[in-house]
Amino acid sequence: MADFEKTRYSDDELAEFKEIILDKLEKARDDYELLRATITHESSNDTEDTSPTFKVLEEGAATLSKEESGRLAQRQLKFIQYLEAALVRIENKTYGICRETGKLIPKERLKIVPHATLCIEVKENEKH
Repeated sequence: MADFEKTRYSDDELAEFKEIILDKLEKARDDYELLRATITHESSNDTEDTSPTFKVLEEGAATLSKEESGRLAQRQLKFIQYLEAALVRIENKTYGICRETGKLIPKERLKIVPHATLCIEVKENEKH
């Protein structure tokens, strides 16, 4: 049974990935809201000014145009959508399965890119 290849991650493993994704999702949503606020100038000088993320965005926003901030916000929104789709795959128990090969995407890759739907081999072949 040693050569048995898993076809999906266990419920415990999926729960572990879900925690990683929820954490990234919370941070991504916070960053999106900060970007959106810099575009619409909704942010006031309150306690949010002391958060490290806000400081970086605040300093960067001084040099970014509204258009550039808008592009960053769009990218962040897309990232949020990818993470939300990953949560749906966890619920469906299809998370971590390469959509091209049907094989499991290695845990190491999923911990770095939790919204990945392709194994690294397929992803690298796409570039060529």
